[in-house]
Amino acid sequence: MEIEKDDNNRKEARSKSMRAAQQQPSQEFVVVTGLSGAGKTQAVHCLEDMGFYCVDNMPPALLPQFAELCAHSQGRVPRVAVVMDIRGGYFFADLSGMIETLRTLGFKPRLIFLEATEDTLLRRFKETRRRHPLATRHRTLLDSIRLERRQLQELRASADKIIDTSSTNPRQLKEDIAVLFNERASGRMLVNVLSFGYKYGVPVDADLVFDARFLRNPHYIPEMQQLTGADTQVEQYVMEDPASGEFLRKLEDLLIFTLPLYAAEGKSYLTVAVGCTGGHHRSVVLTRLLGEFLRGQGYEVVLDHRDMKR
Repeated sequence: MEIEKDDNNRKEARSKSMRAAQQQPSQEFVVVTGLSGAGKTQAVHCLEDMGFYCVDNMPPALLPQFAELCAHSQGRVPRVAVVMDIRGGYFFADLSGMIETLRTLGFKPRLIFLEATEDTLLRRFKETRRRHPLATRHRTLLDSIRLERRQLQELRASADKIIDTSSTNPRQLKEDIAVLFNERASGRMLVNVLSFGYKYGVPVDADLVFDARFLRNPHYIPEMQQLTGADTQVEQYVMEDPASGEFLRKLEDLLIFTLPLYAAEGKSYLTVAVGCTGGHHRSVVLTRLLGEFLRGQGYEVVLDHRDMKR
Protein backbone atom coordinates (compact mmCIF):
# COMPACT_ATOMS: atom_id res chain seq x y z
CA MET A 1 0.00 0.00 0.00
CA GLU A 2 2.84 2.35 0.95
CA ILE A 3 4.70 1.47 -2.26
CA GLU A 4 1.63 2.22 -4.37
CA LYS A 5 1.24 5.58 -2.62
CA ASP A 6 4.87 6.50 -3.32
CA ASP A 7 4.44 5.49 -6.95
CA ASN A 8 1.38 7.71 -7.28
CA ASN A 9 3.28 10.60 -5.69
CA ARG A 10 6.11 10.22 -8.20
CA LYS A 11 3.66 10.14 -11.10
CA GLU A 12 1.93 13.27 -9.82
CA ALA A 13 5.26 15.05 -9.37
CA ARG A 14 6.29 14.10 -12.87
CA SER A 15 2.97 15.32 -14.27
CA LYS A 16 3.39 18.66 -12.49
CA SER A 17 6.93 18.95 -13.80
CA MET A 18 5.75 18.31 -17.33
CA ARG A 19 3.07 20.99 -17.06
CA ALA A 20 5.57 23.42 -15.58
CA ALA A 21 8.10 22.74 -18.31
CA GLN A 22 5.46 23.30 -20.98
CA GLN A 23 4.51 26.60 -19.39
CA GLN A 24 8.10 27.83 -19.33
CA PRO A 25 9.58 29.92 -22.17
CA SER A 26 11.47 27.88 -24.76
CA GLN A 27 14.65 26.70 -23.05
CA GLU A 28 17.75 25.44 -24.80
CA PHE A 29 19.02 22.29 -23.11
CA VAL A 30 22.22 20.74 -24.45
CA VAL A 31 23.98 17.53 -23.41
CA VAL A 32 27.64 17.36 -24.45
CA THR A 33 29.30 13.95 -24.51
CA GLY A 34 31.80 11.96 -26.54
CA LEU A 35 35.26 10.45 -26.40
CA SER A 36 37.77 11.40 -23.75
CA GLY A 37 40.26 13.85 -25.23
CA ALA A 38 37.93 14.91 -28.05
CA GLY A 39 37.50 18.46 -26.72
CA LYS A 40 34.42 18.43 -24.49
CA THR A 41 35.99 20.87 -22.03
CA GLN A 42 36.76 23.31 -24.84
CA ALA A 43 33.24 22.89 -26.19
CA VAL A 44 31.64 23.73 -22.85
CA HIS A 45 33.84 26.84 -22.59
CA CYS A 46 32.45 27.90 -25.97
CA LEU A 47 28.91 27.37 -24.72
CA GLU A 48 29.66 29.40 -21.58
CA ASP A 49 30.84 32.28 -23.78
CA MET A 50 27.52 32.04 -25.62
CA GLY A 51 25.58 32.49 -22.40
CA PHE A 52 24.85 28.88 -21.44
CA TYR A 53 24.76 27.83 -17.80
CA CYS A 54 27.15 24.88 -17.84
CA VAL A 55 27.71 21.94 -15.50
CA ASP A 56 30.55 19.45 -16.00
CA ASN A 57 30.46 15.72 -15.17
CA MET A 58 26.92 15.53 -13.82
CA PRO A 59 25.60 12.01 -13.05
CA PRO A 60 22.83 11.23 -15.58
CA ALA A 61 20.45 10.21 -12.78
CA LEU A 62 20.34 13.86 -11.66
CA LEU A 63 19.52 15.15 -15.13
CA PRO A 64 15.68 15.26 -14.84
CA GLN A 65 15.78 17.00 -11.45
CA PHE A 66 18.34 19.50 -12.71
CA ALA A 67 16.27 20.22 -15.82
CA GLU A 68 13.18 20.81 -13.70
CA LEU A 69 15.13 23.16 -11.42
CA CYS A 70 16.22 25.22 -14.44
CA ALA A 71 12.68 25.19 -15.83
CA HIS A 72 11.41 26.74 -12.59
CA SER A 73 13.95 29.59 -12.76
CA GLN A 74 11.31 31.90 -14.31
CA GLY A 75 13.43 32.50 -17.40
CA ARG A 76 16.63 33.32 -15.51
CA VAL A 77 18.35 30.21 -16.92
CA PRO A 78 17.25 30.14 -20.57
CA ARG A 79 20.26 28.18 -21.87
CA VAL A 80 21.67 25.10 -20.18
CA ALA A 81 24.49 22.72 -21.11
CA VAL A 82 25.71 19.68 -19.19
CA VAL A 83 28.77 17.54 -19.89
CA MET A 84 28.39 13.82 -19.26
CA ASP A 85 30.95 11.21 -20.24
CA ILE A 86 32.65 7.99 -19.31
CA ARG A 87 34.11 9.61 -16.18
CA GLY A 88 30.71 8.96 -14.60
CA GLY A 89 31.55 5.23 -14.52
CA TYR A 90 28.60 3.12 -13.43
CA PHE A 91 26.25 6.14 -13.45
CA PHE A 92 27.04 7.04 -17.06
CA ALA A 93 25.39 3.91 -18.46
CA ASP A 94 21.93 5.40 -17.91
CA LEU A 95 22.45 8.57 -19.96
CA SER A 96 20.28 7.45 -22.92
CA GLY A 97 17.44 6.59 -20.57
CA MET A 98 17.66 9.93 -18.76
CA ILE A 99 17.61 11.86 -22.04
CA GLU A 100 14.44 9.99 -22.98
CA THR A 101 13.01 10.88 -19.56
CA LEU A 102 13.69 14.54 -20.28
CA ARG A 103 11.66 14.28 -23.47
CA THR A 104 8.71 12.72 -21.63
CA LEU A 105 8.85 15.67 -19.21
CA GLY A 106 8.43 18.12 -22.07
CA PHE A 107 12.05 19.16 -22.57
CA LYS A 108 13.80 19.07 -25.94
CA PRO A 109 17.45 18.22 -25.20
CA ARG A 110 20.05 18.32 -27.97
CA LEU A 111 22.84 15.75 -27.79
CA ILE A 112 26.25 16.84 -29.12
CA PHE A 113 28.83 14.08 -29.53
CA LEU A 114 32.53 14.92 -29.90
CA GLU A 115 35.00 12.46 -31.34
CA ALA A 116 38.46 12.28 -32.93
CA THR A 117 40.70 9.74 -34.64
CA GLU A 118 42.76 7.24 -32.64
CA ASP A 119 46.02 8.94 -33.64
CA THR A 120 44.70 12.32 -32.50
CA LEU A 121 43.49 11.02 -29.15
CA LEU A 122 46.77 9.18 -28.54
CA ARG A 123 48.74 12.33 -29.27
CA ARG A 124 46.57 14.49 -27.02
CA PHE A 125 46.81 12.11 -24.06
CA LYS A 126 50.58 11.88 -24.46
CA GLU A 127 50.91 15.66 -24.67
CA THR A 128 48.80 16.30 -21.58
CA ARG A 129 50.06 13.18 -19.73
CA ARG A 130 46.58 12.67 -18.37
CA ARG A 131 45.24 9.23 -17.48
CA HIS A 132 42.43 7.86 -19.61
CA PRO A 133 39.27 7.24 -17.53
CA LEU A 134 39.24 3.56 -18.58
CA ALA A 135 42.94 2.96 -18.07
CA THR A 136 44.00 0.03 -15.87
CA ARG A 137 47.26 -1.77 -15.14
CA HIS A 138 46.44 -4.37 -17.79
CA ARG A 139 45.02 -2.05 -20.46
CA THR A 140 47.07 0.19 -22.77
CA LEU A 141 46.06 3.70 -23.74
CA LEU A 142 45.07 2.51 -27.20
CA ASP A 143 43.00 -0.32 -25.70
CA SER A 144 41.21 2.21 -23.45
CA ILE A 145 40.42 4.49 -26.41
CA ARG A 146 39.02 1.62 -28.45
CA LEU A 147 36.97 0.30 -25.53
CA GLU A 148 35.43 3.72 -24.92
CA ARG A 149 34.56 4.07 -28.59
CA ARG A 150 32.75 0.72 -28.51
CA GLN A 151 30.87 1.60 -25.35
CA LEU A 152 29.66 4.88 -26.83
CA GLN A 153 28.53 3.55 -30.23
CA GLU A 154 24.85 3.50 -29.32
CA LEU A 155 24.98 6.97 -27.78
CA ARG A 156 26.80 8.30 -30.84
CA ALA A 157 24.07 6.90 -33.09
CA SER A 158 21.41 8.90 -31.20
CA ALA A 159 23.33 12.20 -31.27
CA ASP A 160 21.77 15.27 -32.86
CA LYS A 161 25.20 16.51 -33.92
CA ILE A 162 28.55 14.73 -34.23
CA ILE A 163 31.66 16.92 -34.29
CA ASP A 164 35.03 15.44 -35.31
CA THR A 165 37.76 17.55 -33.71
CA SER A 166 40.73 15.68 -35.20
CA SER A 167 41.86 18.64 -37.30
CA THR A 168 40.05 21.38 -35.38
CA ASN A 169 41.77 24.04 -33.27
CA PRO A 170 39.96 25.83 -30.40
CA ARG A 171 39.02 28.81 -32.58
CA GLN A 172 37.50 26.56 -35.27
CA LEU A 173 35.61 24.53 -32.68
CA LYS A 174 34.16 27.71 -31.22
CA GLU A 175 33.03 28.83 -34.66
CA ASP A 176 31.50 25.40 -35.40
CA ILE A 177 29.49 25.49 -32.18
CA ALA A 178 28.43 29.10 -32.81
CA VAL A 179 27.15 28.13 -36.26
CA LEU A 180 25.36 25.13 -34.74
CA PHE A 181 23.33 27.52 -32.57
CA ASN A 182 22.85 30.06 -35.39
CA GLU A 183 25.21 32.56 -33.79
CA ARG A 184 28.40 34.16 -34.92
CA ALA A 185 31.08 34.03 -32.30
CA SER A 186 32.39 37.41 -33.46
CA GLY A 187 29.08 39.05 -32.57
CA ARG A 188 29.26 37.83 -29.00
CA MET A 189 32.52 39.50 -27.98
CA LEU A 190 32.26 41.70 -24.92
CA VAL A 191 34.38 44.87 -24.90
CA ASN A 192 35.36 46.27 -21.52
CA VAL A 193 36.36 49.95 -21.89
CA LEU A 194 38.36 50.95 -18.83
CA SER A 195 39.65 54.31 -17.59
CA PHE A 196 42.51 54.37 -15.08
CA GLY A 197 45.16 56.56 -13.49
CA TYR A 198 48.83 55.81 -14.12
CA LYS A 199 49.66 56.88 -10.58
CA TYR A 200 47.75 53.80 -9.39
CA GLY A 201 49.33 51.40 -11.87
CA VAL A 202 48.49 50.01 -15.30
CA PRO A 203 45.63 47.44 -15.23
CA VAL A 204 47.20 44.00 -15.42
CA ASP A 205 44.26 42.49 -17.33
CA ALA A 206 44.18 45.10 -20.12
CA ASP A 207 44.60 43.84 -23.70
CA LEU A 208 45.11 47.29 -25.24
CA VAL A 209 46.46 50.29 -23.29
CA PHE A 210 46.44 53.91 -24.49
CA ASP A 211 48.05 56.89 -22.78
CA ALA A 212 46.08 60.17 -22.74
CA ARG A 213 48.47 62.14 -20.52
CA PHE A 214 49.60 64.33 -23.43
CA LEU A 215 46.18 66.03 -23.55
CA ARG A 216 45.55 69.21 -21.56
CA ASN A 217 44.63 68.47 -17.96
CA PRO A 218 41.44 69.84 -16.29
CA HIS A 219 43.06 69.18 -12.92
CA TYR A 220 44.87 72.50 -13.19
CA ILE A 221 41.59 74.42 -13.53
CA PRO A 222 40.48 75.14 -9.91
CA GLU A 223 36.74 74.84 -10.55
CA MET A 224 37.24 71.44 -12.24
CA GLN A 225 39.51 69.77 -9.71
CA GLN A 226 36.63 68.21 -7.78
CA LEU A 227 34.73 67.25 -10.94
CA THR A 228 35.25 64.15 -13.09
CA GLY A 229 35.09 63.21 -16.73
CA ALA A 230 31.43 62.32 -16.22
CA ASP A 231 30.63 66.05 -15.84
CA THR A 232 29.65 68.00 -18.95
CA GLN A 233 31.97 70.90 -18.07
CA VAL A 234 35.00 68.63 -17.97
CA GLU A 235 34.04 66.82 -21.18
CA GLN A 236 33.71 70.11 -23.03
CA TYR A 237 37.09 71.30 -21.74
CA VAL A 238 38.87 68.10 -22.74
CA MET A 239 37.29 67.84 -26.18
CA GLU A 240 37.98 71.51 -27.00
CA ASP A 241 41.60 70.42 -27.32
CA PRO A 242 41.97 69.59 -31.07
CA ALA A 243 44.33 66.73 -30.16
CA SER A 244 41.57 65.06 -28.14
CA GLY A 245 39.19 64.74 -31.07
CA GLU A 246 41.89 63.47 -33.39
CA PHE A 247 43.14 61.00 -30.78
CA LEU A 248 39.62 59.67 -30.26
CA ARG A 249 39.02 59.27 -34.00
CA LYS A 250 42.26 57.33 -34.39
CA LEU A 251 41.29 55.06 -31.49
CA GLU A 252 37.91 54.43 -33.12
CA ASP A 253 39.54 53.59 -36.46
CA LEU A 254 42.01 51.24 -34.80
CA LEU A 255 39.32 49.37 -32.88
CA ILE A 256 36.99 49.09 -35.87
CA PHE A 257 39.89 47.43 -37.68
CA THR A 258 41.14 45.18 -34.88
CA LEU A 259 38.02 44.06 -32.96
CA PRO A 260 36.67 41.81 -35.77
CA LEU A 261 40.12 40.24 -36.04
CA TYR A 262 40.25 39.53 -32.31
CA ALA A 263 36.78 38.02 -32.51
CA ALA A 264 37.77 35.88 -35.51
CA GLU A 265 40.60 34.44 -33.42
CA GLY A 266 38.03 33.30 -30.87
CA LYS A 267 38.49 36.04 -28.27
CA SER A 268 35.22 36.55 -26.40
CA TYR A 269 36.32 39.32 -24.02
CA LEU A 270 38.60 42.28 -24.71
CA THR A 271 39.68 45.05 -22.33
CA VAL A 272 40.61 48.43 -23.82
CA ALA A 273 42.20 50.73 -21.24
CA VAL A 274 42.77 54.49 -21.52
CA GLY A 275 44.85 56.15 -18.82
CA CYS A 276 45.65 59.63 -17.62
CA THR A 277 47.55 60.78 -14.55
CA GLY A 278 44.90 60.28 -11.87
CA GLY A 279 42.09 58.56 -13.76
CA HIS A 280 39.60 61.33 -12.91
CA HIS A 281 39.22 63.50 -15.99
CA ARG A 282 40.75 62.87 -19.43
CA SER A 283 40.63 59.07 -19.43
CA VAL A 284 37.04 59.09 -18.16
CA VAL A 285 35.91 61.44 -20.94
CA LEU A 286 37.60 59.39 -23.66
CA THR A 287 36.35 56.01 -22.45
CA ARG A 288 32.78 57.28 -22.17
CA LEU A 289 32.85 58.57 -25.75
CA LEU A 290 34.65 55.47 -26.99
CA GLY A 291 32.07 53.23 -25.31
CA GLU A 292 29.21 55.12 -26.94
CA PHE A 293 30.88 54.76 -30.32
CA LEU A 294 31.41 51.01 -29.97
CA ARG A 295 27.81 50.48 -28.85
CA GLY A 296 26.75 52.30 -31.99
CA GLN A 297 28.81 49.78 -33.96
CA GLY A 298 26.87 46.89 -32.43
CA TYR A 299 29.32 45.73 -29.75
CA GLU A 300 28.34 44.79 -26.22
CA VAL A 301 30.23 47.28 -24.06
CA VAL A 302 30.94 47.52 -20.34
CA LEU A 303 32.34 50.79 -18.97
CA ASP A 304 34.60 50.72 -15.94
CA HIS A 305 36.15 53.85 -14.36
CA ARG A 306 38.63 52.20 -12.04
CA ASP A 307 40.10 55.24 -10.33
CA MET A 308 37.50 57.96 -10.91
CA LYS A 309 36.39 58.06 -7.26
CA ARG A 310 39.84 57.81 -5.68
